[in-house]
Amino acid sequence: MIIGVPKEIKSCENRVSLIPSSVKTLIENDNTVYVEKGAGLKIGFTDEMYEQSGAKILETAADVYAKSEIIVKVKELQKDEFALLKNGQTVLSYAHLAIEPQLLDVLLKKKVTTIDYETIQMPDGRLPMLMPVSEIAGRVSIQIGARLLENTYGGVGKLLGGVPGVYPSEVLIIGAGVVGIHAAKVALGMGAIVTMLDVSPEKLSEAAKLFQGRVNTAMSNKYNVEKFTKTADLVIGAVLIVGTKAPHIITEDMVKNMRKGSVIIDVSIDQGGIVETIEEPTSFENPTFEKHGVIHCAIPNIPSCVARTATISFNNYVLPYLLRLSTKGFIAAVKSMPELYKGVSTFQGKLTDPVIAKSVGYPYSELSMLIGF
Repeated sequence: MIIGVPKEIKSCENRVSLIPSSVKTLIENDNTVYVEKGAGLKIGFTDEMYEQSGAKILETAADVYAKSEIIVKVKELQKDEFALLKNGQTVLSYAHLAIEPQLLDVLLKKKVTTIDYETIQMPDGRLPMLMPVSEIAGRVSIQIGARLLENTYGGVGKLLGGVPGVYPSEVLIIGAGVVGIHAAKVALGMGAIVTMLDVSPEKLSEAAKLFQGRVNTAMSNKYNVEKFTKTADLVIGAVLIVGTKAPHIITEDMVKNMRKGSVIIDVSIDQGGIVETIEEPTSFENPTFEKHGVIHCAIPNIPSCVARTATISFNNYVLPYLLRLSTKGFIAAVKSMPELYKGVSTFQGKLTDPVIAKSVGYPYSELSMLIGF
């Protein structure tokens, strides 16, 4: 199979989809890999390293798209890449199709088959391809939040963990999934007082057990969100509903009642965000804005600031799927791996994810009927 690795072009995106060791493994399994020139330079993977692994370096993204059957990306396709897609091509990425209708239209029109990492789901409900990004996003969100609380960045001037004789900062984490758990780990490690909210009593029980009672837990409902945001110094939005937009959980009125100089970091912005006062994502170039005296941060690609760690972790998860796709072929691969089957969002011009179809109001086609499964 011919696999293409274009350079990531989303704003401030430093990751690359495949590292040289992954390329070598794919080539050892009788695949051809094309890598765009300079794709890995930002994190220390040179063109020479890719060539030594057996890849062929191409000058432009257009060349990579033109020569490849499968395009492997990290982030969703950007508008400049739409025209590069070939009819019938296969693309792997964090596609965020529920909030990217223009991209969805292009994929359907060009009959592109899309495997969306975020909807690859194990039979027990686990989302393996979200692990490498969620773990990092959760951890880094606390690091960013700790800095934003400093006076230098417009915050109230509080040290997250306090010092002897000074009460620590209060951190509210909405969502007790992977992002929330890893945010709590770092916040506790820095000495903060941590409260976690979730709609699932089971997840809250797991969090309480994991942290041996060191986190406060409560059900996520309007009353509790309003109550705990009033006293929080740092709020982390860590809500995920697979394949659809995140609901607005923190209203503008709640933000108005928060402490001046407090901070909200909405990690859920990839799915539209949970904060009513955040209308657009921010970026590493312009990471924050202030509204009602509260600092807002909504960077959609947080793991990109530790891009080498994030890329290597991502490869640990994505390589087995690529090997199955490239050695068995698409249809045999998705038939043999239930989680990969769940990750197919579009197939040859049809929308095959029922959750996304409902979210965007498009017709849904059952993948099993299309592939004879």
